[in-house]
Amino acid sequence: MVDALGGRQLAALLPDPASARPAYRHLAQAITALILDGRISLHTRLPAERDLAAALRTSRTTVTAVYDLLREGGYARSRQGAGTWTALPEGRVPNGVRRLLTAAEDTAIDLARAAPTLPPGTLAHALARVTPQLADHEGTPGYHPYGLPDLRAAIAERFTRRGLPTVPEQILVTSGAQHALTLVLALLCRPGDRVLTENPSYPNALEAMRRARLRTTAVPVSDDGWDVEVVESAFRQHPQLAYLVPDFHNPTGHLLPEGERGRVLRAARRSGAWLVVDETLAELALDVPAPVPFASHAAPGEAGQVVTVGSMSKTHWAGLRVGWLRAPARLVTELAGQRVATDMGGSVLDQLLALDLLDRADELTADRLERLRGQRDALAAALAAKLPRWTWQLPPGGLSFWVDLGEPVAAALAERALGHGVRIEGGGHFATEPGLFEQRLRIPYTLPGDTLREAVSRLAAALAAGLPTVIAARRPHWVA
Repeated sequence: MVDALGGRQLAALLPDPASARPAYRHLAQAITALILDGRISLHTRLPAERDLAAALRTSRTTVTAVYDLLREGGYARSRQGAGTWTALPEGRVPNGVRRLLTAAEDTAIDLARAAPTLPPGTLAHALARVTPQLADHEGTPGYHPYGLPDLRAAIAERFTRRGLPTVPEQILVTSGAQHALTLVLALLCRPGDRVLTENPSYPNALEAMRRARLRTTAVPVSDDGWDVEVVESAFRQHPQLAYLVPDFHNPTGHLLPEGERGRVLRAARRSGAWLVVDETLAELALDVPAPVPFASHAAPGEAGQVVTVGSMSKTHWAGLRVGWLRAPARLVTELAGQRVATDMGGSVLDQLLALDLLDRADELTADRLERLRGQRDALAAALAAKLPRWTWQLPPGGLSFWVDLGEPVAAALAERALGHGVRIEGGGHFATEPGLFEQRLRIPYTLPGDTLREAVSRLAAALAAGLPTVIAARRPHWVA
């Protein structure tokens, strides 16, 4: 299965052909920008020339010239009888990757990743404590496809304390939550299967679904959160799997109300879908009590197809690359077999460090939450002072603001901000379809207050410097 854009879909993202001359060159530049910004995925089949010409109300000759330019530049490839699909020329990388890799490391402020740090000395002290334990493993092969037994037990005990009775056999330790999701998609889904996801959502999860060639059914997460009736209706399309982030949703920060969680579980059970619940942010509750595990709301018989994923990345430090999933023991065994084909097992040292940090989680979490509250307040004050026309809702937890810029300039602003020493991603990066959320930025508050204030000042300067003409300013026709 290859992702495909229809003529009307692509036309909705493009400027009017009559707005600049020559039209074919203007349109080719627009499509190139969409590809580089990730608003059109790589290996997406472009519409037939006749269909795009009709949607743009232009001649087929013009569209032929557009596709010729794309092929010459390396941004499209064609094969007789197979159509034309998007590509990148050799040596070129998407803008999002370029922003992460090429900005000056000594001046660029990284707002592209919502990744907290640990207090100074935390890792060094933990390493000193676990070094004797590491020596105890020297006489073993070191392969643990399920994860270290002690770590599995500790994670199971944490689920139990949070309100979801769990045994170690229900836990698989992974190399982060993203690894857990990838394993689940590979085992439970086949190319062409329908999966339900939120829109917007975590970009790496969306990319994993695209690479698995899955068809997404998106349910919106608006400024008011989820419309559970819409979620229930989407489950009636019988997706193979659903991926949800109900706890301080990434990127909006919303928390799905407790009273509606049972409705989602019942809808998933009726549809026969597997439900993957991402709880990586669940413990980052700033203004409300931390939610209990989603699966604990299930009635008897409703949790048999629920997989819960979590990790150390958002609560502790992403560099550990330690995550986990909780699932029925039978599925955990199958996933461990799937895992052996890729990495045999995680680092013993990282897992020992994770176990040590989890043993001190209450102390570390209290400090982390206090720092996040201060950083969130600093970001809110800086935005109000420097960019008063932008709007946002104060999230009750999580790591970021979902900011409304008031106009569709996010991609252009992200590009301009890099020159002002700020790495950030536009809202389109979090969308299930190209062309959406161009008026949004996700701004994390994981950096110190002074750094956040400086970042906002630089964003304000980038905006004041003026932005190039924005592509995809029109609302796509197919969006409800």
